[in-house]
Amino acid sequence: MNVLDSSIANVSIPAIAGNLGASPAQGTWVITSFGVANAIALPLTGWLTQRFGAVRLFIASVTLFVLASMLCGMAQSLEMLVAARVLQGLVAGPMMPLSQTLLLASYPRVQAGRALAFWGMTTLVAPVVGPLLGGWITDNFSWPWIFYINLPVGLIAVGLTWSIYRHRDTPRRTLPIDRIGLALLVLWVGSLQLMLDKGKELDWFNSSEIVVLAVLSVVGLAVFVAWELTDAHPVVDLRLFANRNFAWGVVTIALGYGLFFGNVVLLPLWLQQWMGYTATSAGMALAPVGLLAILLSPVAGRMVSVWDPRWMATGAFLVFVWVLWLRSGFTPQTDLWHILLPTLLQGAGMAMFFIPLTTLSLSGLAPQRMPAAAGLSNFMRITAGAMGTSITTTLWESRAVLHHAHLSEQLQPGHPAFASALAALTGAGLSDSAALAQITRQIDQQAYTRAADDIFLVSAWAFLALIALIWMTRRPPKLLAHQVDSGGAH
Repeated sequence: MNVLDSSIANVSIPAIAGNLGASPAQGTWVITSFGVANAIALPLTGWLTQRFGAVRLFIASVTLFVLASMLCGMAQSLEMLVAARVLQGLVAGPMMPLSQTLLLASYPRVQAGRALAFWGMTTLVAPVVGPLLGGWITDNFSWPWIFYINLPVGLIAVGLTWSIYRHRDTPRRTLPIDRIGLALLVLWVGSLQLMLDKGKELDWFNSSEIVVLAVLSVVGLAVFVAWELTDAHPVVDLRLFANRNFAWGVVTIALGYGLFFGNVVLLPLWLQQWMGYTATSAGMALAPVGLLAILLSPVAGRMVSVWDPRWMATGAFLVFVWVLWLRSGFTPQTDLWHILLPTLLQGAGMAMFFIPLTTLSLSGLAPQRMPAAAGLSNFMRITAGAMGTSITTTLWESRAVLHHAHLSEQLQPGHPAFASALAALTGAGLSDSAALAQITRQIDQQAYTRAADDIFLVSAWAFLALIALIWMTRRPPKLLAHQVDSGGAH
C-alpha cells in the first residue's frame, strides 16, 4: 500500500491537475510532497519505536495512513491535496522499516533471507501494478479512488497485524529527541523542495520568495550539519559519512535514484499530454518495468555475496544508459512497442541497482549502527527522488519553450512551408483559426518531444558519469556482503 502510493499517482497527474485547475507541472507536487514528508519522517522511526513499541507504532502508522488517504480523495483543491499528501508521507515513515522488523521477528534467523526476499518482491510489484491500477481507476472511475482504494486494504492490514502481534510488542522506554535537529531538517529540506517546485512559476531568482527559500535552505543545511555533528543524540547521524563505503555508496544511490525517478515521472506526462495516451494505456506502457526486476532480484540477492557488487552496480547503470539512450530517439510517431522495450529492459537495471549499492553502503559498519545507516540512506534516496522530479519537470518545460521558439521561427506569413501546411489544412475543411491551432499543436508536440529526448539523453550521460562514484568504494568482505537487507528496492 505504501509503495503503491508512490507510483500509482504518476499516470494520474494530468487528470488530477485538470480536475483541480492546476498545470501538470504543479500536479507533480502531489508526488514530491509525499516523498519529502516521507523522507523527513524516516529518521524518527527509531525514536518512535522505542517510545511506543513496534507493534503499536506500526498499527498507528497504517491507521493514520488510511485516514490521510481518505483526506487525499476528499480534496477539493490542489493545496488541500498537497497538504493531505504531506500528512500521508509523514505518517507513512515508520511503515516500511517496521514491516521488516515485525516480519523478521516472525522467522528463525536462518530463514531471514527468504522472508526478506518475499518482502522485497512485494515492493517490486508496485512498479507493475501502480501505473496499471492508477490508470484504470482514473479512466473508469475518478482520480480520488486511487486513494480511496487504500481504505479496505489498510483496515484489513490493521486487523491482521493486531490479531497476530498484539501480545508481542517490543519494550518501550523514553529517550531524548533532537528537537532542534529535527526542526532544522524540516526547514532546509522543505525550503529547498518549495524552491524547486515553485521556481518556474515565480520566475526563479527574480522572485524575492525564491531568494528567501534559497537562503533558508543553504543556511538551514549549514546549521543542521554543524548541529548534528556535535549533538549527543542527533536525529540524523552524519558521522556515518566518515565511512568511505557508506559515503560514496549513499551518494551514488541518491543521485542515481533522483535521475531514475525523475524520468519515471516524465514518461507518463509526455505520453498523456503529447502522444494521446489515456491514463490506462500510459500505465500499460510503464507496467513492464517490474517484470525483469521481480525475476532478477532474487538472483541479485543470492549472487551479491559471490560477485563483486561494484560490477553488478556498474552493469545496472549501463542498462540505464542503454534504456535512456533508446528513449532519447522517441518521436511523435514512436509506436507502443518501441516505448515498451526500454521500459522492459529497465527492470533488469532496477534489480541490480539497489541490492549491490546497499551492500556496498552498509559493509564495514558495526551492527548497532545499521538502523541509523539504513534510515539515513533511505532519507537521502527519497529526498533525491522528490527533488529529481521537480528538476526534471522544470527542465522539460524550459527546454520545450526553447524548441518551440526554434521550430516556429521559420513559420512566418509568406514562408513556403507555412503557406503549404495552412493551405493543406484549410483545403481539408478547417477554418483558418482551426488550421492555425492544429499547426500550433503539432509544433508543441514536437517541442515537448524533443525536450523529453534532451532529458533522456542527458540522464544517460549522467548515469555513465555516476559509474565513477561506484568505484570509489571498496569491495566488501564476502562475510558481510550476504548480510545486506535485500528489500532496499522500495
